[in-house]
Amino acid sequence: MLKVSKAHLLGSIEALAAVGAIEGGGNARLALTDEDKTGRDLVVGWMRALGLDVRIDAIGNVIGVRAGRENGAAIMTGSHIDTVRTGGRYDGNYGVLAGLEVVRALNEARIVTRRPIAVAFFTNEEGARFQPDMMGSLVYAGGLGLNEAYAAADKDGVSVGDELRRIGYLGSTAPGALRPQAFLELHIEQGPILDEEKVRIGVVESVQGISWTEYTVTGVSNHAGTTPMRLRRDAGYLAASVNVFARQLAREMGGNQVATVGAVNLRPNLINVVPNRAVFTVDLRNTDEAKLKDAEARVAAHIAEVAASERVGVEARSLARFEPVIFDAALVGRVEHHARALDLSTRRMPSGAGHDAQMMQRLCPTAMIFVPSVAGLSHNVKEHTEAADLVAGAQVLMNLMVELAEG
Repeated sequence: MLKVSKAHLLGSIEALAAVGAIEGGGNARLALTDEDKTGRDLVVGWMRALGLDVRIDAIGNVIGVRAGRENGAAIMTGSHIDTVRTGGRYDGNYGVLAGLEVVRALNEARIVTRRPIAVAFFTNEEGARFQPDMMGSLVYAGGLGLNEAYAAADKDGVSVGDELRRIGYLGSTAPGALRPQAFLELHIEQGPILDEEKVRIGVVESVQGISWTEYTVTGVSNHAGTTPMRLRRDAGYLAASVNVFARQLAREMGGNQVATVGAVNLRPNLINVVPNRAVFTVDLRNTDEAKLKDAEARVAAHIAEVAASERVGVEARSLARFEPVIFDAALVGRVEHHARALDLSTRRMPSGAGHDAQMMQRLCPTAMIFVPSVAGLSHNVKEHTEAADLVAGAQVLMNLMVELAEG
């Protein structure tokens, strides 16, 4: 059996983590920044050193292809290498680099699989700079047009199209031109369940639906000391009320419902002035589409009620909306089989975070493999997964990819 090299895998993770490194051991490589370009260049260099045929498509997705004995559809793995502003070193990166470790092991053993093998990293998975998140894989799967993706702009008005051109990753290949036979994504859990339960491998059956909405509230600025409470038109009050309501709603609905007000900006943002403008976001997620729609409707009703009583205006803008995704049952079963064959404990579970795999499921049978996140921390500089778990997850990926590529 081919074996994952702990030294190679951890060494590549360490090397990529040095790009965009920030205090505390984390990373800041927002999509299409200079740091992202440097990280991309590093990984592309590794791909070429492994003999992969590197293809860059028109949304900047990068795919390295290892030829097979036959010219059939490839078995693809991958993830992303962009991070949030205070990200860790494993989120996304681990899955891409584990895919390269599969290729390295095959090369060293001089094994040519029947089907080609492909390793990919997708553009702007995080959505921290441009929305929607999972942009590269969404375009790849045909769910978002190129022109719409190019027009997406960051808070400074800089567009995706301009940044792809600037950093040299506006490729010529049509997104989705390589349609895989199957897609696998190896990832850290980004949650506490596996770590709490001391389970080695998460067998991911589904991904929660995601609803991101930005609200802009317009009120009236006034003196904080002289304006009676009954006469205020306080934009900040509505934002605060939604934060509290979202937490109460998630607790009431229970199950897999989560709700987060993750960004709040007030104007003029002064201690002694009633805010005349608030811009905030609401992130709702659920594995059940009907329940997700119910949560959306209840948040909207609450906002309308408070806006009317506070006499403020509200505008809503959808940033991202994805329905829950169910992964291919047979492929999920093979993940479980290979983990158990290695005497690794398993747990079937949904993913609370969005992933490129949920977009790839539109194109081909898809599955995900999770490894534990210590204390459940992710999108955090203290994000950590034990080396033994990183190697174990990569070994499951390797064994399953070889099986599929020879099948």
